[in-house]
Amino acid sequence: MDGPRDGSGRDSAPRPHATESGVRADGGDAADGDVAADRGGPEAVSVSVVLPAYNEADTIEATVETTLRTLASFLAPGSFEVIVAEDGCADRTPEIADRLAAEDDRVRHFHSDERLGRGGALERAFEAADGDVLVYFDTDLATDMRHLEELIERVRSDEADVATGSRWIPGNVADRPPKRGVPSRVYNGLVRTLLRSDLRDHQCGFKAFSREAFDDLKTEVEDDHWFWDTEMLVRAQRRGFAVAEFPVEWTPKGDTKVDLVRDVFGMGSQIVRTFWQLSVRPRLSRRVGIVAGAVLALVALVLMTQYIDFETVLTEVGDADLALVGAAAVIYVLSWPLRGYRYRDILAELGYHERVGFLTGAVFISQTGNLVFPARAGDLIRAYVVKARRGIPYPSGFASLAAERVFDLLTITSMAGVVLIGYTATGQTAELARTITGAEGAGRVAVIVALGVGLVALAAVVGIALSARSDRDFVRALVYRVSTDSYADFVAGVVGRFVDDLQTVAGTRRGFSRVGAASVAVWTLDVVTALLVLAAFQPELPLVELVAVSFFAVSVGNLAKVLPLSPGGVGLYEGAFTLLVVGLTPLSAELALGAAVLDHAVKNLVTVIGGYASMLGLNVSLTTAVEETREVREHGEEAPELD
Repeated sequence: MDGPRDGSGRDSAPRPHATESGVRADGGDAADGDVAADRGGPEAVSVSVVLPAYNEADTIEATVETTLRTLASFLAPGSFEVIVAEDGCADRTPEIADRLAAEDDRVRHFHSDERLGRGGALERAFEAADGDVLVYFDTDLATDMRHLEELIERVRSDEADVATGSRWIPGNVADRPPKRGVPSRVYNGLVRTLLRSDLRDHQCGFKAFSREAFDDLKTEVEDDHWFWDTEMLVRAQRRGFAVAEFPVEWTPKGDTKVDLVRDVFGMGSQIVRTFWQLSVRPRLSRRVGIVAGAVLALVALVLMTQYIDFETVLTEVGDADLALVGAAAVIYVLSWPLRGYRYRDILAELGYHERVGFLTGAVFISQTGNLVFPARAGDLIRAYVVKARRGIPYPSGFASLAAERVFDLLTITSMAGVVLIGYTATGQTAELARTITGAEGAGRVAVIVALGVGLVALAAVVGIALSARSDRDFVRALVYRVSTDSYADFVAGVVGRFVDDLQTVAGTRRGFSRVGAASVAVWTLDVVTALLVLAAFQPELPLVELVAVSFFAVSVGNLAKVLPLSPGGVGLYEGAFTLLVVGLTPLSAELALGAAVLDHAVKNLVTVIGGYASMLGLNVSLTTAVEETREVREHGEEAPELD
């Protein structure tokens, strides 16, 4: 389908599945030259008003008529146009807008077969508009139309480059129901604080832009939905454009709903993204990254002191058998090539074949990043490494990492479940329950987190398995129970792609068995490492009991680390490990705590040494990798190749 065309016959910026009435690809009969002649030529139009419309069949005709009548009261004939930016409507809005455009040459209609988002629809219409003053307001006419002349004149007189109505200027606060007012105040407060905006109201649907300001800002604004106008206002202020905010009389029309997906995840994530781009990224450099990494490492140590008595730990560690500790380190080193083999098999299921040595290095680097950066940001580094060094696309890199994580969760949950069954059979479950419920602090939090993560992991695997056997899109149906907004479409698409890729990896017997067997081997060696460290403290436990408590404590401890509550899971792993060892054995808390800290320290030390060696070998910077993967998630762009 042709892209939209304006009245002069020139092509505007193309958008998929979009047309303008008068030059409709589906059979409109108005000629380009006729439309231009009727308007007196595009140079006669100085003001373009865009009405963003999504399923507005009940109101769009009255809104267009009111808009034309108001504009005609203070603008010369032929100097304005009204554009209905209809955004993939599912009702009669397109037919009504077509008729209005055919009956009045001051009206134009831009149609899209697919949802572009409010921002996308506005931007497309503004690009094709003829006016030098670009205006839009919501089609429900919540803002009193007597303010339209002031809005336009603020920009047309060169008083301002951008003008916006405000419902929150002191002395003129709109009477809004709490369901609208409270979220609006919180949202505007966050924008003012985090994005350093001087405006009171960023979401009032009553704004005007000069052509110069719009053309300058449109390439920088990334959101194409509800955050679009907020981002325009924020970036306009940062670029030095004059932004005028004036009070308007505003009356809420109809009802609204707080959309969880859009308002919390959508708008909130856009504020964070813009804050990162405007306030954080410009200050980043390699030196800053190194300093930040050192600070985060220091913070991790401080966090550790909140959970651990270092005097006790040092006393217990000093009495440990160093030969067994060394053997534990060797065993843990052997687990890393197995991680490389497993990652090779995951990528092979997705159609990519790489050497184990390279992939082991990539795993080392990403795990080292998790020890330095918060919120498991190191996981993203692996996708960067395989893209930059082997050309594996980012979506495949992210999918392979997600598949690995699911196998990890399933394996350690299964290990913990098997041991728990054994404890139940021997009558120790009640004692374990009393230990957990009576504990306080990090240990109890860690175990509760571990149980929750384990249940979620099992539920996710069951859900994925069921969805693989059905033609129904369960993911989209579940998301739509929360929201049907376009952000919900985005979330459903992301989760759906993840499920599809996971089914690709685990959907064959060969793939599931190879990756599953490697996961069992990896985590068995992880447990053996902890077992040898615990044995180094001479606990005087029967071998069967030592093995059982090691499997259970390590499994639950690693489940507790899944949520990024502290860098590298510091404190959570030690808390869960200590609590379970003390609850299931006659060992003292001091001994259990010393073993937990030493076990985690050995594993982290091996990880850091291997990670930095791999970074030197592959010439990879952690800070560069994290920055590039953030850009990919935000923009969908390809990251540059490494030098």
